[in-house]
Amino acid sequence: MGNCTIQGKLVYQYDVVNRRPRDHKLKASLKRKFHFVPEGMTTEENQIPLNSIYTELFITEGRGGEVCQEHEMRQIEKFTMTRVAQEKSIDCNCLFDPLPGQGHQIRRVITTGVAGIGKTVSVNKFTLDWADDWANKNLQFVFPLSFRELNLMSKQTFSLEQLLHVFFPEVKDLDILTNDKHNILFILDGLDESRPPLNLDSEILSDVTKPSKIDVLLVNLFKRKLVPWALVWVTSRPVASIQILLECFDLFTEVRGFNDAQKDEYFRRKIRNETVANRIITHVKSCRSLHIMCHIPVFCRMTANALNKNLSLTDMINAPNTLTEMYLRFLAFSVETMKKRLPKTIDSHVDFIRENLMSLGKLAFNELEKGNLVFYKRDLKANGIDVSQASLFSFYTQIFKEEPTVCGEKTFCFVHLSVHEFFAALYVFLSFHNDNKNVLLKKSSASRFPMRDKSEFILYREAVKKALQYENGHFDMFLRFLLGLSLETNKILLKHLMTSDRTKPKTRQEIIKYIKEKIRASPSPDRCLNLFHCLNELHDHSLMEEIQNFFSSGGLNRAELSPAQWAILSYVLLTSEEKLDVFELSKYTRSEKGLHGLLDVVKAARVANLNACKLTVNCCEKLSSVISSSQIQELDLSNNNLRDEGLILLCGGLMNSKLETLRLRSCNLTEKSCDALSSVVKSVSGLLKELDLTDNDFEDVGVKKLCVGLGSPHCKLEILNLSMCRVTEEGCTFLVSALNSCSLRQLDLSYNHPGDDGLKLLKTMERDPQCKLEKLCAEQCGESRVQPGLRKCKSKGYLFSIKATFRDVFKGNRPPKRTSDQDRADFQTQVSCSQGMASMGVAYRRTSTKGEGGDIRTGQNDSFWGLNCTKGKYQVQHKGTSTPIEDQEPSHKVGVFLDWSAGTCSFYSVSCGDRSHIRTLNIAFTEPVYPEFHLAWKNSSVYLN
Repeated sequence: MGNCTIQGKLVYQYDVVNRRPRDHKLKASLKRKFHFVPEGMTTEENQIPLNSIYTELFITEGRGGEVCQEHEMRQIEKFTMTRVAQEKSIDCNCLFDPLPGQGHQIRRVITTGVAGIGKTVSVNKFTLDWADDWANKNLQFVFPLSFRELNLMSKQTFSLEQLLHVFFPEVKDLDILTNDKHNILFILDGLDESRPPLNLDSEILSDVTKPSKIDVLLVNLFKRKLVPWALVWVTSRPVASIQILLECFDLFTEVRGFNDAQKDEYFRRKIRNETVANRIITHVKSCRSLHIMCHIPVFCRMTANALNKNLSLTDMINAPNTLTEMYLRFLAFSVETMKKRLPKTIDSHVDFIRENLMSLGKLAFNELEKGNLVFYKRDLKANGIDVSQASLFSFYTQIFKEEPTVCGEKTFCFVHLSVHEFFAALYVFLSFHNDNKNVLLKKSSASRFPMRDKSEFILYREAVKKALQYENGHFDMFLRFLLGLSLETNKILLKHLMTSDRTKPKTRQEIIKYIKEKIRASPSPDRCLNLFHCLNELHDHSLMEEIQNFFSSGGLNRAELSPAQWAILSYVLLTSEEKLDVFELSKYTRSEKGLHGLLDVVKAARVANLNACKLTVNCCEKLSSVISSSQIQELDLSNNNLRDEGLILLCGGLMNSKLETLRLRSCNLTEKSCDALSSVVKSVSGLLKELDLTDNDFEDVGVKKLCVGLGSPHCKLEILNLSMCRVTEEGCTFLVSALNSCSLRQLDLSYNHPGDDGLKLLKTMERDPQCKLEKLCAEQCGESRVQPGLRKCKSKGYLFSIKATFRDVFKGNRPPKRTSDQDRADFQTQVSCSQGMASMGVAYRRTSTKGEGGDIRTGQNDSFWGLNCTKGKYQVQHKGTSTPIEDQEPSHKVGVFLDWSAGTCSFYSVSCGDRSHIRTLNIAFTEPVYPEFHLAWKNSSVYLN
């Protein structure tokens, strides 16, 4: 008795001696067919056993056969950039096992996946394992069929029995299809390639001996009219044509390609030299675009072939970093391989190679326009390729495949969709430079405007327009490759193919300008995101600014981004050449959905500013995971309603983070979160040096808990802000005790109530040479500061001009000079507005002393910063411009909060004693400021509390 184990799991037991003779011939035939991988030159010395190179793929249960209309490259980017929540991997050899909790037998399975992701290899491996008696011993017969071969017989009629005998003559004498005791599996690979697409309304057929068209046979096989007891496994790209067949299947699965560990395993299997393999793995991981593409097994193979020679050298400076560069290296590798195979009778290898590559490119471009990925001899002939010379393409088996079929006719295809698109772009590029021909222009228009053929800008402009015509992104990668080829550094790699160069120095800037205009004009986020990719290909260093402008100008207000679109934006930001040192979420979005989509960008930044982005407890768990595994040194989460529950979740990641600065101002925290904060402060691995907890209701109980961490020998904290935290004299005694042993240098207790005794104790510690405390701030303290909520903001203050008071906090900085008590400012004003329009904010004194004139109106000069409240919306005002705030519900009561020394002016909507953050303005104040109000409409009014 023998056992077969896959990934530690017993799949079956079988008797080695008692093999069934009925399937022996079929198994022998399938072994011969699938034993080797069709990789590289089809010679015996280059044949690679499938089992020696096969790497397990990540296959997961799909989402009900969901069909995605976007470009397959974007689907790969989406998968690699989004975080999949605990998806279970399915073993390829266990597809027909009942799912947990389901007792019924699975008989029909469909597996989807983008081109090159490994569907066909999975089919081959499944079949080979069965033929080798390694798995699925319960199956008596397995019949793998390819739609590429079936297409060649689409005009003929067969019975199912006859069709089976054509492809598998080994079973001709066996009674298989009429005996329901036989456990049979039909595998149909490449449903998306079916020509024509299957029609579910085909005639009903149940007789396996009755002839009919092949598409009719297959539909009835799917619908269990033919051989209803048989198992059926179908693979397909996720295209719309499979939608009509979804009701026929019991299980939907999806091939996701390689995960990170599987990529490494593949490279080590493919490249025997361990040093070279490790260099390639390191380089791929360092280049995000390559790392993402290597989720596709075919791309891993291309990368291994292209880099094997390059990265075996010590110098890795010129290693490719973009997709275009990688494909050019892969092309160079293929050309060098071809040169070695060319017969000596060919006079000019260079001319021969150029002509053949142009023929391939023409085929690629024309068939891309038709949407065809698989070609036949008639397609080659239609594109000017001599069918009798088609065998010449065997020299290009790294990029172009020819496959024999049972009926003798061959099928052709590029090794991957992206290679197809690259060659289409290469053809358009070389046609322009070598032949002075713009193939993107229609003949009629080209004849009317002959000079347009000679304009490089027109070439790229037409390519952009062509890509924008397709909402599904059909020409997106073509456009990115075409623009990438235009770079001088990439043209060096094409010198053996370019006979002339018609590039003009100004063209690059012209097309960059044109793309930016299209970004601003396009209503589609998908179209804009691909244009961002194009700017990246052109190495445009204003890319980050352009993306931010797109968002700030209302790009998001026209159409909310989907998770997939956020994923692509994240990819664009991360693959940009601009260094992502400081990331400000508010420049792109103020939402948790946006944060989830940009978590990888947050992870890559050194400084992450998430201030006032409407974050709640819902995002804290994922954010905690990112923080714990990132290089973030400074994190600002101020003005978000995190509450204690959210902060406790965050602290799990903070314990193991690289954070040195953490700001949690106005996050609705209480003493309940102080135990978790104390653990972070005293963490052995922690690096936290600055902690801002301003405006949270910790009270003395919370300070006591926090001081447990401050007194730990592992605490590295140097700056602590507890302003407006309702701390009294009792809390000061806890702080004094902690100061005896902690590393704190600065402590801010402004707007609390330490009392005379508490303040005296703290100042004694400040003067103590044994204590490290150097600076103590205790401004604007008093008994009213211990009131809960907004009441702690109230103060007697001094009333002046329009009777409003504002906060002026001094954190060790020199306060502004005051000439009298009338210039003194406290901290908050609440303004109630009736229907109409009112503006409020802060201004330098000079704006109200210059007399009448347009420049002194509120918001019309550079000395005023404020908020305009009008019907249904808010607007930020400064220098005569108004910036709308689209993501905030309007309120009739607004609070204005000024922190002069910190350079912030915050606005809050106030309701039932609770405040909701509207916006914070960051301002480098140079002199004292005063409140200023303006009524613009009749019947507008302002009430000051």
